[in-house]
Amino acid sequence: MINSFLLIGQSNMAGRGSLQEVDLIENKDIFMFRDSQWITAKEPLHTDKPTLAGIGLGMSFAETLQRKMDKKIGLIPCAFGGTSLSEWQKGGRLYSNAVTETIEALKNSRLKGILWHQGESDADSLETAEGYKERFMPFIDSLLTDIGISNIPIIIGELGEFLVKNGEGCLYSHIVNEQLKDSCSGNENFAFVSGKGLTDNGDFLHYNAKSLREFGIRYANVWEKCSQHMGVALEF
Repeated sequence: MINSFLLIGQSNMAGRGSLQEVDLIENKDIFMFRDSQWITAKEPLHTDKPTLAGIGLGMSFAETLQRKMDKKIGLIPCAFGGTSLSEWQKGGRLYSNAVTETIEALKNSRLKGILWHQGESDADSLETAEGYKERFMPFIDSLLTDIGISNIPIIIGELGEFLVKNGEGCLYSHIVNEQLKDSCSGNENFAFVSGKGLTDNGDFLHYNAKSLREFGIRYANVWEKCSQHMGVALEF
């Protein structure tokens, strides 16, 4: 049985790390869902913007769990760079694609978690930053309902510390991070992943490949703790 994970959000989930910066991960027990079928995973996982696609956090996340638990891991890549939270709401193209891809993937896998990293596009204005949680929670509730899943971990990553150097863009990233952390407070199936100490690729916007490898490991460790608390286990 493939234990699947939905990857959604914007460019730092899709991955913009250089393919030449780190060794590629090759593992016959890690799969990705593409063109309506499970195939052996290969980076880049996402094809949202082919000329920019690179290393993301998904492969090191999967590798960490696969090596530790010796189970088959499947990734459903649905992130899309440059997108705001409003573009992920129910009724939109990104939402519909994530639901459709996941339901199709679940014909021969079991969904064990959702990995989310997004917020840079909502950090440009105070209004979208302060209203993040009140828009994020209904989005997740709708997504789970439409997929037909409820009791799975939702793992949320922190926006990069380096965003404060981005100039006028991402001016309110610290507020979005507060909103992301607050979304995890009091919700046993939500967990927050620290981005502390991770670095960018020189543009003060995207995590570099080495940091994304580390970020994926952090996501895996946080998922493991959250899943143990919830009683969610990987299957053979």
